Amino acid sequence: MTDQTITIEAMVAAPPARAWQAFTTPDDITKWNFASDDWCCPGAEVDLRVGGRYVARMEAKDGSFGFDFEGVYEDVDPQKAVTLLLGDGRRARTTFDPVDGGTRVQTTFDPENTNPLEMQRFGWQQILNNFKAHVEGS
Repeated sequence: MTDQTITIEAMVAAPPARAWQAFTTPDDITKWNFASDDWCCPGAEVDLRVGGRYVARMEAKDGSFGFDFEGVYEDVDPQKAVTLLLGDGRRARTTFDPVDGGTRVQTTFDPENTNPLEMQRFGWQQILNNFKAHVEGS
């Protein structure tokens, strides 16, 4: 791991309560948690409490590859913030800040060492963009 963190954000035209719900409900997660249209999230599990487990199954639609994105909740502040300790020791913290017209959703995460930083930033931003589209379209 690197000492650097990456931050992404989206302005969501919905109140924090709706953004929080879509971010933490398994059925919602399966509708937005993928970086491109050739991937999907066929299942998610959420035990939304400190020490609770998070799992999102991510798969290529053609069946060529898949993995479980897993973590344990370190911090849960309903409708405000959530922190995951990922399976490889990295952290990801997402905040939900009310702003005029909606919610600023911001995620700061520790990058992994396999892929370039910009590739990671782009992939996580695409997922957050899908989240925004899901919340605003539902």
